[in-house]
Amino acid sequence: MPFKEIIKSQTLSARFLRSSAWSIIGYGGGQVIRFASNLVLTRILFPEDFGLMALVTVFLVGLMMISDVGLSPSIQQSSRGDDPVFLDTAWTIQILRGLLLWGASFVIAPLGARFYDSEHLSLMLPVAGISLLVAGFTPTRVETANRHLKIGVVTSLDITAQFLAFVANVALALILQSVWALVIGTVIGAGVRLFFMVAFLPGHKNRIRWESSTATEIVTFGRWIFLSTVCGFLLVQSDKAILGKYIDLSQLGIYNIGFFLASVPQAMAASLMSRILIPIHREWNPLFSHENYTRLRKTRFALTFVTLSLQCVLAWSGIWVVDILYSDQYSAAGGVLVAIACMNTPYLTGMTYDYAALAAGDSKGMFFLQLMKTILQLTLFSIGFFSFGLVGALAGVWLSQLFSHIFVVRLARKHGVWDWSHDLVFGLVATCVCAMAIYVQRDELLLLLDFK
Repeated sequence: MPFKEIIKSQTLSARFLRSSAWSIIGYGGGQVIRFASNLVLTRILFPEDFGLMALVTVFLVGLMMISDVGLSPSIQQSSRGDDPVFLDTAWTIQILRGLLLWGASFVIAPLGARFYDSEHLSLMLPVAGISLLVAGFTPTRVETANRHLKIGVVTSLDITAQFLAFVANVALALILQSVWALVIGTVIGAGVRLFFMVAFLPGHKNRIRWESSTATEIVTFGRWIFLSTVCGFLLVQSDKAILGKYIDLSQLGIYNIGFFLASVPQAMAASLMSRILIPIHREWNPLFSHENYTRLRKTRFALTFVTLSLQCVLAWSGIWVVDILYSDQYSAAGGVLVAIACMNTPYLTGMTYDYAALAAGDSKGMFFLQLMKTILQLTLFSIGFFSFGLVGALAGVWLSQLFSHIFVVRLARKHGVWDWSHDLVFGLVATCVCAMAIYVQRDELLLLLDFK
């Protein structure tokens, strides 16, 4: 497609290419800012501070995910996704959720402090929870832009807000010299983003409104999304929740840095796919024609190739990257980075299939897939950790991803999107590349045996 047509055309292909480009720019810019912040803050604060903030993040993410009723995918896939009444009702639900989450942060704060034996959490969680309240007022214009694959303005505003939050974080760290800089910075970041989206994003101006039929539609679709995100929380945050109980905060902080770096390709892919794959599946339904299936197949190959290529690069260069960029007290994060980069390849191979179910409104099928992933991962992670420490835990996660791919394939076949050649090619290549990376760097990876 000519460049001029990509810029101006309103066809689905052109909007897909523009949205993909903006998503990559937005995610890339956000990660550059986050990475720069990480580098600067590790030279001001201590590993224990990052470990403590990792625990705060576990609770914040947990509150968000276990209360998710699927407002974003509801707006994207619903036939009424552009109706002002539908959007205002969704926004009202979102605000109520934000209020409840902030209140919940006061309830869980003393429980978290007692469980992790850290009195700091009793104060930090309610303060950090303000960010959840603020996020509840985010206008539905953001989701409308995603629905129509017009995300350029959203991305520009997001990057600007993240940069200002980065400046605030560094300034607070220099002034406070404590983990409170990270806590307050989280609230400031949420506030800055809300201001930019309200002030500069065009579209429908939300107001408090309630329509029972809309609320019923959202809750009916979202009840399975809610259960899926509960499982998603356990998949994404259970490692840090368990490790935070059994390893010291310094080791947890180092682990969290390695985890952040290793998760860059996965997070980039999730950011891109969540914005473009539901609209694409909605308009290029593979069950309607072979042409649609072929288009989606090419898109899937491209997305998986880019994601796994980046992951394999990290598997080979992770130790070197950490040694170059971080001080000696964070050197063990290199081994964590390599191990997690290798561990995640089975998941990334099947990552694109999930959105076919959401595009078809099959939130129930998505929940059962997430449930099986959660059961397998929690079981094998726990067995591995208590038997062999962190190395065993990460090996357990890798095995759980291999086994859960059976259920990924089952859901993909249900919606007519499974491609055996895609899975075979990328699965074999990624396994061979990562196996060689582990063998070559085995001495550095053995240092992870100390995390127990």
